[in-house]
Order: sequence, then C-alpha cells, then structure tokens
Amino acid sequence: MSDQDASKSTNKLYYTIGEVSKMFEVNPSLIRFWEKEFSVIKPKKNKKGNRLFTKKDLDQLTLIHHLVKEKGYTLEGARKKMREKKDEKLDEVEMLKSLKKVKAFLESLKDEL
Repeated sequence: MSDQDASKSTNKLYYTIGEVSKMFEVNPSLIRFWEKEFSVIKPKKNKKGNRLFTKKDLDQLTLIHHLVKEKGYTLEGARKKMREKKDEKLDEVEMLKSLKKVKAFLESLKDEL
C-alpha cells in the first residue's frame, strides 16, 4: 500500500474494491480471490452487490499482502501464519506502515536538499 493511499484510508468508513485494489497496486480480481481464500476478509455488500471494505478488512488485506507479496508465503502458509499470534502480526504490519511513512518523509526531505 502506498503511503499516500494509507493516509487517505484513515478518513473513510467504507472503500470500494477499486479503491482497495489501487491501495495495494493489484487487480480487483486478486482482492476478490483473497476474499474467497481468507475468511477474515468480510466486505459488506450494498444493494447492487458491490463490495464495501472496512478498515478492519484493509488491515487484514495489508497483512495478507505483506505475507504473500512481500514475504513470499504461499496462501496456505499465509493462512497458518495469520492463525499464529494474530495480534503480533497486526502489530508488525502497523509498524511496517509507520516505517514506510517515515521512509517516504525522509526521501522527500532528501529530494528537497
């Protein structure tokens, strides 16, 4: 998830699948696939059937993205890892988000010099 998208994500209650896919820079089909594969992702659906993701869903997707795309876990490996010490994993993802924000800030500072 890009730092700019992460800062935008704190203002809304619900996010469309298009917004979520942009945040993670993946296709909407991958978000739908992860929804089927990971029971922790439970978007609400409006009358039209459009998915509406909550902050909790985004946190879970951040963890899944981190494990699968950044750490290289298989889907089964990611599911096992998520079952182990859930709070610890969410804390790790929050720390990574903070570090990415700091990195972006330092890089922008460097560019200004």
